[in-house]
Amino acid sequence: MSPRTVEHFADELRYTDLVAGYYLGASDELLSAIADFSAWFFAWDDRHDRDVVHGRLEAWRRLCTQLHGVLDAPHDHLRHPDPLVAALADCLARIFTHLTDTWNARFIEHFHPVVDAYDQEFRNRLHRTVPTVAEYIELRRLTFAHRLWIDLLEPTAGCELPNSLRNDHAFQRAALATQDFSAWYNDLCSLRKELAAGELHNLGISLACHEGLSTQEAVAEVHRRVSRCVDTFLATEPAVRQLADQVADATAQGARYAAAIRSCLFNMRNWFSSVYWFHHESGRYRVDRWDDPSTAPYIDEPGGRQ
Repeated sequence: MSPRTVEHFADELRYTDLVAGYYLGASDELLSAIADFSAWFFAWDDRHDRDVVHGRLEAWRRLCTQLHGVLDAPHDHLRHPDPLVAALADCLARIFTHLTDTWNARFIEHFHPVVDAYDQEFRNRLHRTVPTVAEYIELRRLTFAHRLWIDLLEPTAGCELPNSLRNDHAFQRAALATQDFSAWYNDLCSLRKELAAGELHNLGISLACHEGLSTQEAVAEVHRRVSRCVDTFLATEPAVRQLADQVADATAQGARYAAAIRSCLFNMRNWFSSVYWFHHESGRYRVDRWDDPSTAPYIDEPGGRQ
């Protein structure tokens, strides 16, 4: 593509810039793969939206089946005729060269429910069903792919953490706070866009629909939850540092695990500023009109201009 085309359709959306701030320390090859994976997620989200708008149920079901197939055998789909399917296979094949087969298997185990959750959103939108707040929170933690982004902290640190450390209460609590912050802040910044598009999946929309809040009250409640995520992370951060100190010992393995935990915590913290920056720089969120429901305005005009 020409530099002008790249600027118009990619740079203004800032997709590949996003991960550079919260996977610091990753090799260039890994960072490139994660950045492409992040951009793929946005493309998949837009395909999901267009298939819903056009009522392409069979095409969507076929895509879900193909994506599950990619997860089970990425290298078998590198030349798939659907670019979205082939692109996921490419991203996974590159990501999977950085840690062990057990880490790769865990990542795939966490990914299959994400595809299923997107399918649930598809069915909700077809039937115009707004999930309750509790249902939405559970669904959003899957469609935002919380566990995948947390998993990717490990290859960035160059170390697969043992279950005893990765599943530590403080580690998981801090990680969840970063991801909930990111999901709810995305909802906050997406609300205007999603109301214009007739979307149903947004924490603010669930609050308004099921708890009787006005739009202004719903925005305030989402903002409160976003702020609480920051407070939770700050309160939990010392315990994760202590965990790293506890595993650090005179052995090379202990030092390696301690360094990996500190790297993960450092990049958890980076999620807050990176997500905040992205939502205020990307043209994806500068949208308040959606005249053609079949095509997102930011695809034609990345800056949200009409």
